[in-house]
Order: sequence, then structure tokens, then C-alpha cells
Amino acid sequence: MPRIRWITMAALAVSAIVVAGPAYADTLFSDNFDDGDANGWSRSGGSWSVVTDGSPAFRQTSTGANARVLAGTTSWADYTVRARVKPIAFAATGRTAGVAARVRSSSEYYAFVLTGGGAAQLQRVSGGTATVLGTAAAGGAATGAWRVLALTVQGSTLTGSVDGAAVVRATDSTLSSGRIGLLASYASASFDDVVVASPTPGPGPTTPPPTPGTCRVTGSPVGFAQGTTGGAGGPTVAVDTAAELLSAIATTGPLTVCVSGTITLPAGMYDVTSDKSIVGVGSTAGITGGGFNIGLPVSDVTTAPANAVHNVIVQNLTFRGASDDSINVQMFSHHVWIDHNDLAQGYDGLIDIKRGSSLVTVSWNHTHHHTKNMLLGHDDKNAAQDTGRLRVTYHHNWFDATPQRNPRVRFGDPVHVFNNYYFYNTDTGVACQNNAGCLVEGNYFEDVEEPVTNTYAGPAGRCVARNNVFVGESGMPDCSGTVQEPSAFYSYTLDDPNSGKAIVTAGAGVLR
Repeated sequence: MPRIRWITMAALAVSAIVVAGPAYADTLFSDNFDDGDANGWSRSGGSWSVVTDGSPAFRQTSTGANARVLAGTTSWADYTVRARVKPIAFAATGRTAGVAARVRSSSEYYAFVLTGGGAAQLQRVSGGTATVLGTAAAGGAATGAWRVLALTVQGSTLTGSVDGAAVVRATDSTLSSGRIGLLASYASASFDDVVVASPTPGPGPTTPPPTPGTCRVTGSPVGFAQGTTGGAGGPTVAVDTAAELLSAIATTGPLTVCVSGTITLPAGMYDVTSDKSIVGVGSTAGITGGGFNIGLPVSDVTTAPANAVHNVIVQNLTFRGASDDSINVQMFSHHVWIDHNDLAQGYDGLIDIKRGSSLVTVSWNHTHHHTKNMLLGHDDKNAAQDTGRLRVTYHHNWFDATPQRNPRVRFGDPVHVFNNYYFYNTDTGVACQNNAGCLVEGNYFEDVEEPVTNTYAGPAGRCVARNNVFVGESGMPDCSGTVQEPSAFYSYTLDDPNSGKAIVTAGAGVLR
């Protein structure tokens, strides 16, 4: 068997390997029930238990009760509560399953729920009576499918999102703070991957690097991958051989994988399972020869499977000489954060995202000495899997003399490209094709032949370019159409684009 070093608390003091992130991380609470229990949740009504539903999940089985479970603290005020929810059966079309925020008691809270009639509703519940604040189409079957529900409460603004898309918004100032909850009102439903995140700070250049030689996830994702926690809450394993690394990334359950030195993999892309943080120790950790596949095997299914790979972080690694893609995200994988890596000289893509994957952030990476840089959506004919998905944020990356695919985008809407530095890209910067919608803002383009286009090749997309800087022999954007605003999905702070070159070159790549 491969040798794996599970790090104990005693060993931490000697090795200086740390599991937890710094104090500025935004996650207030998370529970994926992989430990087989629901400790910390208080029950009110119904019949709740942890079951296996693709992975361990918290299920309410009765359709004859107004069932709620609560967690967190009453002092929480502005935050997002997000969970995967799969309604199984409703007692009637008006019955509901979803999430709650600012819970003051089991009969007083805000709720964002799916109904038996196939709608998404934003509610205020007071004295056990629900007042509907807003309703929208949920866009899918009422039962039998996992949906990602998120309820954001900030001041008096309430926003409900389904599968990463904000679908309903309302204003109400009745409740100012409170706990979070999972709700199944006369419905049976499964719940998984609960995350509570406070408002995300801007991504500016002041985030301190880790102490040299440590292993920890630094910071937290801005953009569509918000709420991604990787291996947080699980053990930590140190690896410095290919056998150790491949065994660790295939392990079931939350795990932080600390990579030391350069590990040479056999040719190929190797599967990463859910709930993993793969983190380089210091500035010399890396992967050569092979790459990572974050996703299930390729198939033609068009509905996201319950066991889609999710909650993965790859940070602080150098990738060289991959035989295929350095990092490939595919088959409905979601909540993936690829941050502060150095990638070059691979065979195919450096970071490719495709086949229905979504809710990904690619940030602070340095890519160079490579042509096929980053692909988002692999084929013009893959609309069945990709439409409504491929929502990705690219920010503070250094696209360094990478001729094309920076990124090349199909179908994704919105795709948010902000505060990146583009240098000497001899073909295209952002190419937005095949009905994709790209917002390209606050970037610094230096000697880029075609910085932004929606008419590069194949069917046209839509793009909006604003507040960018173009210097040297850069062309000008070729854009048309409208794009959803990413601010409807998450908060972010835009750096001054005139400072973009200095900010990105100082901070992109492996952490110092």
C-alpha cells in the first residue's frame, strides 16, 4: 500500500503544517454530514436522519410535518446560507423545502424554498404564517433532482439563488439577525453541503502570504466559487511521492493534501474526489508529467448527478509538462477554486472547464510558455450540458505571452473576467462565443492583438467590456450584446485597472 502520513496535532507543532486558514476567511459554518451525524443542529418537527444519497446527506422523511432544523448563532446578521437540496415528495403543490436565514425561532425567519408546484419562493415567516415576498420559476423538476439554493441577507435586501443564478430579490427589514435553518414543510427532502459565508471582502493585493514551509489554504474565493472550503474540517496528509499523492486525492471525505517538492506523475489526468484541498508547501511544490481531473467520467447525461465532484481547492502549486490538461474540471463539477498556481508547458489546456461544470473561480494564477491556455466549454455542440452552467470568475491572473484561450468561452453566462493582466497575447485575450455572456472589466491589456471579441470563431457570443486599460500595440474590444451582472450573484471590489500590471505581477503565481 502507498505510504500516507496522517498528521496528528502533536506532529503539527514539529512540522509547522497548519490545517486552518487565516482569520480573514469568510466561512462562518459548514456541514456536509460526511461524519455520519448532525451534531450542532436542533430539530423542530419531522423525522430527520443522516442517510446516503449519493454521499452522506441530512434527510427529512415525513410529508406530514412542518419540519425544521437550525444551527448557528442569533448574532449573525449579513451572510449567505447555501445548501444542496433535493425534494423527494411534497404533500401538496404549495408545500416547500429549502433554507432559512435570520432565524429568531422555529416560527420566525426568512426562507428561500422550492415548492411542490415547481416555483422558487422568498418568504418571511412570522408566527408560523408565511408571507411570500417574491416568486420565480425554479427551472426544473420539482422532485428527484439536487438543486443548489442560496439565500443572501444583507441589510434589508434579500436575494434567493438557484444553481448559482439569482432568481428573486426583495426588501424587508423585519428581521435583522439570526441563525440558519433547513426546512421541509410537509415535504420529504435531502440536504447536503451547507455553507454559511459572510460578505466577501475585495481581493486586493494586501492578503498576507503564508509563512514559508507551511501548508494551509490562504484566503477564501471571490466570485462564483464563494463558499468553497475544500478539505476544511478533515485531516491533513503530507505527500512527496506520486503513490502518496494519487492515494490521497482519491480518498473519500474531506482532506487537506500537503504537497512537498516536485512530484512526477505518470502520463494522464488523475481523479480528484470531493472535499479536497491540494496545497503546495512553500514555493517549490509542484506536479510534472500528469495533471488533475476534477470530475466524473465523461457521459452524455444532461442532469447533474448527485455525486458530481464538488468543493475542491488547488492552491500554491507549479505545473509543468502535463501529458494532457494540467487541470481539467468536467461533468457538472461545482464549487472549485484554482488559486495562486504557476502553470506552463503542458500538452493541451492549462486550466480547462467544461461539460456542465459551474461555480468556479480561477484567481491569481501565472500562466506562460503555453498556447492553449484556458478553455471554458469544449464544443459548440454541447449546449445540452452547458447551457445555464459554466459560470466562472477569472480574476487577478497573469496571462503571460499565452497566444489564445485567455479564456475562450462557450455557453457560460455570466462569465466574469476582471482585474487580470494580459501581456503579449498574439491571437486573442477573451474570446466569447456560442451565446456565452462575458463581462470583461478592469483588466490591463499590454500588446494584445485582439483583447476582447465575441466574433472570433464559430457562433457569436455576447460581451461587455468596460473600464479596461489598453497599452502598447493592443487593439480595441469587438463586443456587442448584453450580459448578466455578476454583482447579482456575489460581491466584489474592483481594483484600479491602471494599477493592474503592478498588482498582478507582484501577487500572481505561487505564494511567497
